[in-house]
Amino acid sequence: MTHIIADLPVEQMPSWALWQRHLLGSMDGVVQPYLDHFTGDNGEFIWDDAWGGGSPDDYFEPFFNWPLVYLMGGSDRLLSLAERQFEAVTGQLMRLQSYHKEYGFHEDQMHQSEADILFYHLCLARPGGDRQLERARRFAGFYLNEDPDAINYDAERRIVLSGLNGSKGAIVADGSGGRPYNPVGTTMEPYGLPFFDLPGIERVQDLADPAKARRMGLAMQERWQAGDAPANLAITSMMTNAFLLTQEEKYRDWVVEYTDAWLGRARDNGGLLPDQIGPSGKVGEFVGGKWYGGRYGWTFPHGFLTMHFATVDAGANAYLLTRDEKYLDLPRQQMDRILELGQMRDPRHEHMSVGANWQQQLATIPPGEKTFLVPYRYGDAGWFDWMPMSALYPVYLWHLSMRDDDWERVQRLQQAEANDWNEVHSLRDKQDSGHEQPWVQYLAGDNPDYPERIQQASHQQLCRRMAQVRADQDVGTCHHIHHWQWGNPVTSEALIQLTLGAPQPIYNGGLLHARLRYFDMDRRRAGLPLDVAALVETLAADRTVVRLINTSATATRTLLLQAGAFGEHRFTGVRYETRTSKWPGDLGGYAGTYCAEPVTRQAHTLALSDGRLQVELPPAMEVRLDLATQRYVNEPSYATPL
Repeated sequence: MTHIIADLPVEQMPSWALWQRHLLGSMDGVVQPYLDHFTGDNGEFIWDDAWGGGSPDDYFEPFFNWPLVYLMGGSDRLLSLAERQFEAVTGQLMRLQSYHKEYGFHEDQMHQSEADILFYHLCLARPGGDRQLERARRFAGFYLNEDPDAINYDAERRIVLSGLNGSKGAIVADGSGGRPYNPVGTTMEPYGLPFFDLPGIERVQDLADPAKARRMGLAMQERWQAGDAPANLAITSMMTNAFLLTQEEKYRDWVVEYTDAWLGRARDNGGLLPDQIGPSGKVGEFVGGKWYGGRYGWTFPHGFLTMHFATVDAGANAYLLTRDEKYLDLPRQQMDRILELGQMRDPRHEHMSVGANWQQQLATIPPGEKTFLVPYRYGDAGWFDWMPMSALYPVYLWHLSMRDDDWERVQRLQQAEANDWNEVHSLRDKQDSGHEQPWVQYLAGDNPDYPERIQQASHQQLCRRMAQVRADQDVGTCHHIHHWQWGNPVTSEALIQLTLGAPQPIYNGGLLHARLRYFDMDRRRAGLPLDVAALVETLAADRTVVRLINTSATATRTLLLQAGAFGEHRFTGVRYETRTSKWPGDLGGYAGTYCAEPVTRQAHTLALSDGRLQVELPPAMEVRLDLATQRYVNEPSYATPL
C-alpha cells in the first residue's frame, strides 16, 4: 500500500478544521444527557405501555445518524450507544407488539424505511457482528419468501403484494370496512383529501362528519387493499444491505429484477411511476385504471416528495450493484417530468402541504416576487400542491452520476429560484438535511466560507436541541411519540458533506453513498483519527480533491483513505506537494528570536496500485490530495481494510 508523509506545516490553521474537531467533540458530550432525559436505565423510552406502540419507525429515528458520526471519527461511545439503543428499542417494540420477529409487520415502506436506516448504518459501522448478519439475512428473507409466515413478493409479476408488508407477510384488506378517516384538527389535515371523487366530500373539513369519514375510510381500504406501490422501492436498500454483508447473488438479483419492473412501468407511463399495481400486475387495478391514487402515491399524502426518495434509493442501489447507469434513469426521468411542469409563481399564494420544509428559504424572497415552483401531487383535477423543488433530488443524482447534464440541471434550478443558494440557514429537521444548495455552490467555487458557516450552524442547532431537552417537562406524560425524536442533538449533514464528499443519505431507507471513507490506523477503527480534519474541495467524475490537517501540536496521526463508502471506487493515482524549504529551522539568535522562513514546495505524482492510500500526518502538518478516481469499478462490500 502506498504511504506518504505530509510535511507541509499549517501556516494558518483554518477555522473550518477547528470547528470540525469541536463539532465531533461536542456530539460525544450530548448523547448521554439526551438518553438520561428520554430513556430509562434499560435504554427503553420512558413511555406508558398502556398508550400503545404507535408507529414503530419513530422509536428508531432519533438514533439514525449516531453511527454515521462515528464513521467520520466520532467517539466509540456514539456507536456503542447506538447499538444499545437499537437492541433496547427492538425489545420495547416487541413487548408492545408493534414488531414481530424484530421487524415491522403492518407498515408501509414510507415509514418502515425510516426505521431501517439505523440498522443499515450499524451494519456499515460494524459489519463483523454475527447478530446483525443474521438479522440482515432474516429481514431480507421476508421479501424473498424464505419465511413461510412472511410471503411478501410475487416473483412472476415482480410485485410486492401489498403496500403494507413485513414480518407477517403482505397485509391484504379483509373487507371489514376499514376505520373512519377524519384528519381534521390533526397533523394530517394540511394534506387534504385522499380521493376527490366521493359525492358530497369536496374538502377535507367535510370529513368531520362521521358518516363521511366512514365512507372515506371504506374507500381507502377498498382502493389500497392489495398490490404494489412505489414506496416499496425502498426495500431495495434492505436487499443491498444484505448483499454488502454477504456477497450473496440472490440479493443483487432481487434488486435488479424489482427495479427493472418499475423502470418498465415508468417508461410505459411517460416517465412517471404509476402508484398502484394490482395483484394481477395491472396498473390502477383498484382505482379505476388510473395511474394515480395509490397508497403514498401521487394524490395522497405527499406525492413526489416521498415517492421520489424511494425512487432515488432504488436507482442508487441498482447502480451500485450492477454499475449500469441505466438505473439512474429511474429518478432522472421522474424528476425531469416534474421539472417540466414547473412555473414561476408567488409562493405566498400557494397552499403548501409541507410549507415548513421551505420556510426559511421562502422567507428570504421579497413579497410579490415569484420563484420557481413545481407540483408535487396529482388528482382528478390535475396537478396541485406547488412547492420548491427540493435541491436534494438533483444534487443527489449528480453526486451519483457525475454527468454534465445532471450538473446543468442543478444549475438551471439555482438560476430559476429567487432565493440565494449561498445562504446557510440555521435549520434542522428530522432528516438532518436541507443544505444541499450552499454545499454545491461551495463545490462550484462560489461559496468559499461554507465549511465554516455550516459547521457553526450545526453547532448552534446542537446547542438549541440540548437547551430544549433541558427545558422539557413533558417526558413520561406526552403521548406523542415524536417527542423524543425532536430532541436528537446529533447532526451529521455538515460532516458528511465536508469529510466524505457526499449529501446526507436519503432518510427513507437510503444507504451512505459517499466518495471517501477513512480509517484510523492507530486505533484500528473507522473514521478520521483524533485531531485530524478533512475537507473535500472538489468532486469530479475522475477526480477527488481532499485536504487533510492534523490540528494537534504534539501527536502524529495516520489514516487510510478508501475510495467509496463500500470500496466501490478506486484511486489510481495521487498528486500532492511536499516541502523543499527548511523546517522548523534553528532556534534563532539572541533569546530565541525567530522569523519563520517561507515554505517552498514541490509537486509529486504517484500511481496507486491497490486503490487505497495511507497518509501519515505529523503534528501541525497538512496535505492536499488530488486523487485520480475511477468510479463504480469494484464490487461493493462492507468489508474493511483493517
